[in-house]
Amino acid sequence: MSPAPPDPALRVLDGTGWEAEAGYSRAARAGCCVAVSGTTDTGPDGGVAHPGDTHAQARACLERAVAAVATLGAGREQVLRTRLLLAPGADWEGAARAHAEVLGDVAPANTTLFVAGLVGEGFLVEVELDACTGAGA
Repeated sequence: MSPAPPDPALRVLDGTGWEAEAGYSRAARAGCCVAVSGTTDTGPDGGVAHPGDTHAQARACLERAVAAVATLGAGREQVLRTRLLLAPGADWEGAARAHAEVLGDVAPANTTLFVAGLVGEGFLVEVELDACTGAGA
């Protein structure tokens, strides 16, 4: 017997094409936990929306991730952890500034890493985000 498909009310798909190709959701919720997949600054054509601009890419990624959390019933104040993955040549200070602009008042736990590279030409930033809506959140 095949497992039941995931409940669409507990998943966010944003139609970038990567989701169907790689078999994942932009975000998923289980109980009080919301996890947002690696999110890039993807424009309508599938390419990078803000070429060469780490700050703009980071801000767009974070805003898109926070919007996915909201779609699943969590508020930005319930963001618990963020991860910023930076490609070689990215401006970590620009990424940090964007993080402070979007989530500075929330002050989630954060890890920022330089990685060898990101999938897709021109992407400088990829963001992951976790939120918790449980008791004490």
